[in-house]
Amino acid sequence: MKVSRSTRLTVVWVSLSAVTIVSWLLSRTDRSGGQLVPSTAITVAVLAIGFGKAMLILDEFMEVRGAPSWLRRFSAGWLIVLWGSILAIYLG
Repeated sequence: MKVSRSTRLTVVWVSLSAVTIVSWLLSRTDRSGGQLVPSTAITVAVLAIGFGKAMLILDEFMEVRGAPSWLRRFSAGWLIVLWGSILAIYLG
């Protein structure tokens, strides 16, 4: 069964909204006495969620999904380098 483009975009949009709420709730879980306590595990999880969201946005809303394969690979590589750099700066 082939899913229409508008249905697919709606499903992706709802998924992105749900994942945004989950990452927001996840980032608010590590508090002690009203003070924010940094957590490496939570930060890495939120960054991984952000990477997945960026891939979905590129594929569905920027229409890279139907682009030539070289552009899809370049876009994915760019995101990997970007998120890897952010993670390296945070952990470094």
